[in-house]
Amino acid sequence: MSGPNFLWIVTTQWRAQAGGFAGDPDARTPHLDRLAAEGIIHSAAVTPHPFGPFARAALLTGLPSPDNGVRDYWDALPADRETIAHRMKRRGYATAFFGKWHLGERDPAAPLVGEAHARTVVPPERRGGFDHWEGFDSGFLLNDPWLHGTGLPEPRQFFGYQSDVLVDRAGEWLQRAGPWFGVLSLEPPHPPYAAPAAGVARRDPAALRLRANVPPAAEAQARVELAGYHAHLEATDRALGRLLARLDGARTLVVFTSVHGDMLGSHGRFRKGWPYEESVRVPLVVRFPAGEGRGIEPEPVSLVELGAWTEAWSEGRRPRPTGAPAAISMPSVVALPWQCDRVWSGWRSRTRKEVFLADGRPWLAFDLERDPEERCNLVAAGGG
Repeated sequence: MSGPNFLWIVTTQWRAQAGGFAGDPDARTPHLDRLAAEGIIHSAAVTPHPFGPFARAALLTGLPSPDNGVRDYWDALPADRETIAHRMKRRGYATAFFGKWHLGERDPAAPLVGEAHARTVVPPERRGGFDHWEGFDSGFLLNDPWLHGTGLPEPRQFFGYQSDVLVDRAGEWLQRAGPWFGVLSLEPPHPPYAAPAAGVARRDPAALRLRANVPPAAEAQARVELAGYHAHLEATDRALGRLLARLDGARTLVVFTSVHGDMLGSHGRFRKGWPYEESVRVPLVVRFPAGEGRGIEPEPVSLVELGAWTEAWSEGRRPRPTGAPAAISMPSVVALPWQCDRVWSGWRSRTRKEVFLADGRPWLAFDLERDPEERCNLVAAGGG
């Protein structure tokens, strides 16, 4: 008997703290809440690199940046890099990718937001070895996305909310006979947060409950951004609910995660690249076929391990976190507004985090048991 089908749902900027299943009182995510209740929540999951291209390259290859060939924001994934698609194909799986790639060759001079990057064609030999590939490189068009790929040799615009469009396109392929391995890569809830969210109204900023580590100076911007952020969470959850309803739950292992989070005002910071929990800790929910396991796993795990875990699952094995600290880093500075302004590396264990600058000097250290919101930097305090 062959192994189960696999679906990776990979969002962008969906931080671990967001979602009803994560205890966010403002989140309206009933479909993902149900998925989490039926599966295992990895409550200490982290991205290896809290920035899109670096994290995607690590996720697909099982190698951290820069070992995977992506050191800079503009680096493309090398054509000769083996990915999870190659490895699953060797195991007899049909493979498919839908959505945001962000690992192709892009023009740094073109506007980040808009059709220039959205219509940039990723040639077949640069699509990570997937049998079926349909997506876009970037562009941040949360509505009316441009798609190209297998069966779409030229970019074509599809009208509607991006999550809805991609769910519908992927849903057709995922109805095929198994075994199959599919990746659904969504931009939401990535900025622009003010973009329409499939008819879901933006929340009342004044009614939202901020994390305690958002200082007064950042509160106004945080409230405005969270109002749109929560609308995109809700709209994407609704789209994913339609997709999950189409799957054969007895035959499909579903993974839900995000390549990184968003500071959203915590510590007075916004966006990603920072080593704080809001940026590096990500949701990771694994629902096994036919409800084979459920609960909360508190030991750390990095998304760089997800490919190896998937291979093990296909063979009937059940890997678990080892308890070892998970490595986190930013291999280069991304010169965009609000992003982290320094190169750093570090680790996160179940109870502690330590972060070092490029020259090896300690920068941050937190006792995550006593200080989960990281308000006391033990480096600055001289403590250990």
